[in-house]
Amino acid sequence: MNYQKLDAALATALNDVQDSEEASLAVFIHTEPVLDSAAIAVLESFGVSGVISGKDIFTAILSANAISQLSEQPWVISLKRSQQLRLVHKIINTGKLDA
Repeated sequence: MNYQKLDAALATALNDVQDSEEASLAVFIHTEPVLDSAAIAVLESFGVSGVISGKDIFTAILSANAISQLSEQPWVISLKRSQQLRLVHKIINTGKLDA
């Protein structure tokens, strides 16, 4: 595994993976902008959809093994963890001034 291509959140999440074959981590895959047919085939073999040359960011849910294999590809620039965003409810206290 090429840890230099992983962001800190993804590297940390990989430490908590129980089954390295289970696709359980949502990631952004940053690649070179022009991919050859072999690179496209590799991405598609991991279940990445919408892979076309000219596109350089893909999202996928991958296993730890798939992340390890992708990190070794020369055309992969970086892998970053994608996390579910949650809405944060903020209540603003609007105090009233009495005259």
